[in-house]
Amino acid sequence: MNLVFPHTFVPWFRAVAPYIHAYRGKTFVVALAGEAIAAGKLNTFAQDLSILHAMGIKLVMVHGFRPQVTEQLAAKGHVSRYSRGIRITDDLALDAAQEAAGQLRFEIEAAFSQGLPNTPMANATVRVVSGNFLTARPVGIVDGVDFMHSGLVRRVDSAAMHRAIESGALVLLSPFGFSPTGEAFNLTMEDVATSTAIALQADKLVFMTEIPGIREQMDDADSAIDTELDLAAAKRLLATLPPPALPTDPAFYLQQCVKACEGGVERSHILPFATDGALLLEVFTHDGVGTMVIDEKLESLREAGSDDVGGVLQLIEPFERDGTLVRRERTEIERDIANYSVVEHDGIIFGCAALYPYPEARTGEMAALTVSPLSQGQGDGERLLKRVEHRAKAMGLTSIFVLTTRTMHWFLKRGFVHVDPDWLPEARKRKYNWDRRSQVLVKKLN
Repeated sequence: MNLVFPHTFVPWFRAVAPYIHAYRGKTFVVALAGEAIAAGKLNTFAQDLSILHAMGIKLVMVHGFRPQVTEQLAAKGHVSRYSRGIRITDDLALDAAQEAAGQLRFEIEAAFSQGLPNTPMANATVRVVSGNFLTARPVGIVDGVDFMHSGLVRRVDSAAMHRAIESGALVLLSPFGFSPTGEAFNLTMEDVATSTAIALQADKLVFMTEIPGIREQMDDADSAIDTELDLAAAKRLLATLPPPALPTDPAFYLQQCVKACEGGVERSHILPFATDGALLLEVFTHDGVGTMVIDEKLESLREAGSDDVGGVLQLIEPFERDGTLVRRERTEIERDIANYSVVEHDGIIFGCAALYPYPEARTGEMAALTVSPLSQGQGDGERLLKRVEHRAKAMGLTSIFVLTTRTMHWFLKRGFVHVDPDWLPEARKRKYNWDRRSQVLVKKLN
């Protein structure tokens, strides 16, 4: 018998409600690696997708089949060959790919047709639609390598796909495409998913992969996962990496995320299928799992410069007047402007936050976090928090703290915890205003 504990379930359900509201009617393209299906993850993945579908999210699923094709080829004594992360598809590999695609499509449709009582699929109605939505072209001969029947997406029939999605169906795509002459091409799951996300201008592109994400130190298998990369940082990282030799190389997924962001998909995700519920964790929790590549429209989120002093003053002045923020003189902001990050839209500053490090205590104070009432609710506060966290990590700090009298709940929801003012670094404690009775909240940085 399953027990429901109201003191944990109710706060959790309320916490995810904003995400449910935010994503209703949005379009997600989700790609599931064939390795996940081989590992027995298909049924739980179908359950998680059906939950998103029930919440009004429009879904396109793309499945991979690399291990299934490799297994068939190995059984026939045929060795799989790759170049630039793409399978070299000869006649035998093409036959194996067609057979694997048919078998997997059958298994996926069966997974979405489950309706056993006491399972997440009970009462679920997920209609799966598939078809010839993709037109393909050959990869051809690259650097002397003939890719034969391997192809790339030439065109996505987005109009037909939109009609299917708007009817409430989940669109299922196999990594196969056909030329106008009817020739079949073996495509990569990643290319299909990325091209589809761009064609649909999807709100999210998600890769469920065999890798845990992009590590902060790519050459260190034990380094932490970089949970968020802006587009510029992702491109800089790609420039330092050799071209992917195998489709399991992190760079192979990362280059697709960059391509998607450049094509208008604001958020792309690399998630580990080995983590149970990774898709739900990424969609419905603040920190998520894996790596997210985000198109920040670089001019909108940046470090502040001397020209921004006036804009910062104009932004924070109303909040100083009503007592939400401690008053700061212009000379103080001019002196400390390098500590600030700002969100700018069309030349106007809509948000700011400052980081004051205390290296001796390996912590830093986030101060003056402010978002204009005109853009509140659009995620600018969270983006500024993430930027401050990244800046703090780059300085070697292990935590950040805030002092607040009115916005403590916003911070508590984002991983901060209450501490006594005596916790503060000595230098900051000497400046603490005991009459103001500000709450001290701390967040550890992973």
